[in-house]
Amino acid sequence: MAIVKPFKGVRPPKDLVEQVASRPYDVLNSEEARAEAEGNEKSLYHIIKPEIDFPVGKNEHDEDVYLKAVENFKKFQEKGWLVQDSKEKYYVYAQTMNGKTQYGLCVCAYVDDYMTGKIKKHELTRRDKEEDRMKHVRVNNANIEPVFFAYKHNDELDAIVAKVCAGKPEYDFIAPDGFGHTFWVIDDDATIKRITEIFATIPNMYIADGHHRSAAAALVGDEKRRQNPNHKGDEEYNYFLAVCFPDNQLNIIDYNRVVKDLNGLTDEEFLSKLAENFICTLAASGILSRQSPAPTTMLTL
Repeated sequence: MAIVKPFKGVRPPKDLVEQVASRPYDVLNSEEARAEAEGNEKSLYHIIKPEIDFPVGKNEHDEDVYLKAVENFKKFQEKGWLVQDSKEKYYVYAQTMNGKTQYGLCVCAYVDDYMTGKIKKHELTRRDKEEDRMKHVRVNNANIEPVFFAYKHNDELDAIVAKVCAGKPEYDFIAPDGFGHTFWVIDDDATIKRITEIFATIPNMYIADGHHRSAAAALVGDEKRRQNPNHKGDEEYNYFLAVCFPDNQLNIIDYNRVVKDLNGLTDEEFLSKLAENFICTLAASGILSRQSPAPTTMLTL
C-alpha cells in the first residue's frame, strides 16, 4: 500500500509567489531560463537552473553550477523569499489550462515504494539525467521540484480535497504562459491524519511525469540510508516530494514528435529502422504515425 507523510513545506510568501514561480527545470534550456528570469532575482530558475548566473555557454553540469544552486537556495531562505512551514502539513495544488482544472495533493512519497515497484514507472531513465538531478538533490539536501503522480481515485479523498478547496486559497494566480495555479494549505491535524490513513489503502501510485526526478530522489535517499549506521527509517531522506492527482481528473493525450532530420537515411531506411521497435501505419492525411507495443503516454490536463 502507498505510504505518504505530511511535510514542512518551503514556499514563498503570498506577495512573492508570482516572482518566485517557474516552469519545471526540464521544459526549457539554459538560455530560455535566462530570458525568463531576466531582471528577477527571486525567480526559482536561480536554484533549479543556476547556470543562468554564469556567463552564456557555461556547462550546466559543472561542479560550481551545483554549488551555485546551494548558495542561491540558502540566499532565498535568508532573504525570506522561501520560508519553511513550522508544522508538517499536506497541501492541495490545482492547475488550470484550457478551461480544465485538476486538483492534486502535495505529499512526501516513500522511497521504499519506488524501490519495490509500488510506485509504477512507464519509462526507462538515462543515467546521466539521473545523476544530474541526484547531484542537485545531494548538494541542496532538498527536493526543489515535485514529481507528478497519479492514483486510482478515492471518494473520501475527493471529498476532503473538495472541502479544502471550498476555502480561501493561499495562492491563486495565472502565470505568463496562461496556466492557472491555485494552492491551499491543510493544517488541520485530524484531516492530515485521515489523508495518511486513506493513502495507506491505495495499492499503487503511477509516475505521470518526472521519472528522472523520482529516480534521483529515491537513489539519493537510498544512498543516505546506506551511509547512516544509525538509520531508523523515519528520516526525511526516506521520502521525496510529489503531487498526486486522482485518475478521474486526468486526460491521457497523444505524445507527439515531429521528425525533421533523418540523419542521412532514406525514407525507406528510416521506416525500416523504426519498424524494428514500433508498428508503423500511414494515417489518412499522409502523415506517418507510429505505435509502440507498450505505448508511452503523458498524463496532463
